[in-house]
Amino acid sequence: MEKSPSKNEPSDKNLSVVRGQVNTPDYGKLPPQAVDLEEAVLGALMLDKEALTDVIDILKKDSFYKEDHQKIYEAILDLFQKSEPIDILTVTQELKKRGELEIIGGPFYIAQLTNRVASSANVEFHARIISQKHIQRELIKISSDTIKKAYDETIDVFDLLDGAEAKLFEVAEGNIRRSYEDMHKLLHKAMKQLEIISKSDGTSGVPTGFANLDRVTGGFQKSDMIVLAARPGMGKTAFVLSLARNAAVDYKKGVALFSLEMSSLQLVNRLISSETEIAGEKLKKGNLEPYEWEQLNARIGKLTNAPIYINDTPGLSVFELRAQCRRLKAEKDIQMVIIDYLQLMTASVEGKGNREQEISAISRAVKGIAKELDIPVIALSQLSRAVETRGGDKRPQLSDLRESGAIEQDADMVMFIYRPEYYGITADEDGNSTQGMGELIIAKHRNGSTEDVKIRFQNHLAKFVNWDNDNFDYNANQGPSVEDDYGRQMLRSSNFENIDDNSKEEPPF
Repeated sequence: MEKSPSKNEPSDKNLSVVRGQVNTPDYGKLPPQAVDLEEAVLGALMLDKEALTDVIDILKKDSFYKEDHQKIYEAILDLFQKSEPIDILTVTQELKKRGELEIIGGPFYIAQLTNRVASSANVEFHARIISQKHIQRELIKISSDTIKKAYDETIDVFDLLDGAEAKLFEVAEGNIRRSYEDMHKLLHKAMKQLEIISKSDGTSGVPTGFANLDRVTGGFQKSDMIVLAARPGMGKTAFVLSLARNAAVDYKKGVALFSLEMSSLQLVNRLISSETEIAGEKLKKGNLEPYEWEQLNARIGKLTNAPIYINDTPGLSVFELRAQCRRLKAEKDIQMVIIDYLQLMTASVEGKGNREQEISAISRAVKGIAKELDIPVIALSQLSRAVETRGGDKRPQLSDLRESGAIEQDADMVMFIYRPEYYGITADEDGNSTQGMGELIIAKHRNGSTEDVKIRFQNHLAKFVNWDNDNFDYNANQGPSVEDDYGRQMLRSSNFENIDDNSKEEPPF
């Protein structure tokens, strides 16, 4: 009597199929594959010239399991690039020209592929299955490599984690790293970007909301590392909060803000003060008048759905930053990252090396994040005390960047915030008042000019606005000071007369 198979043994002595993976008990496991679908897709591509447009974004050369199929697909792509017809004869000729025709099985094999499929109706569906099998193989490869390295005691565990996460992120995004890009593809991308810019207002990057700054920079550009430096109390956090608000509220750009200095609640209170034009001191104490509550409810609605994501983890490491940025990019499609500020970060949990080396490692990592995610990253930085000891107007210089020259080297743009009021300078060289005056000194601009951009600082709101803002009132810097007949303090800079128009909407809270 024949022995029945046990629960742990396949019913067939030679072969079993488990979730698309072919297992042979005698010879081990075969990687996930769909060779029959590969043949069907290649056949469809040679039958229908329009089929390639359906799969070109799904399939890459490495998506195919069989090396012969990789060569055939590569020949098809080359014909497509040269705008030549794609059929049995042209593909055969292209492979012959490459010297690969006999390697893949000759003209007979090419002809056989077209017999594998009747039409190209399901080519996209088949291509997605092939892509899924490729992803499975990549995951197996990454996992095997991670397991191997995990047994190596000489490898730092956080480097291992970071490397594994980076590879998984590439697979998830369908972005297998390429060693190079040819000029044809790059020129096409450049021309496409130029067309988009020409149809806009000249802002090619993430708009800042500061007209003069956007004029010089064209918005903060993708993959750029922007360093914003100033002495403590100069208004670094106030500026990036204004910038984040403008990008998120006015232009609907997702912004991630990593605050290592202030709590998320403190930042939100600043945003509320800026948006509602109610002084931060009043919000802190909570002694708002009825009209101010009305003003608050009418104006805060813009912030409610703003795509701003705040992380206030203290002592954030580069590893944690990279992981969070990748996650936010994948889930929320953020367009800009802000780090407040660079010197409070750690290179790793263990914090190897001296401080200068650590800052250099952090700077390189931040630039790497900007390039990997293809978004601008704004990193705030402190300036050294050398600024204070200098005579004159104490305008900052690149040499004042604290702790490492790597920051200056890695940055695509370096900006300084300078307010003469900070140093007790009440008038400029022409005798004009410096009250509320601020400057963005662009000291380094890899892809543009270096200029000084004027901005205006509203002290009581901890907010920066455009220099030519018509609503600015010098007396507003002194905070609430005007009392009405009922003894209430009213804000000079608030547009309370317009509240009635907005108050018809339901309060967000």
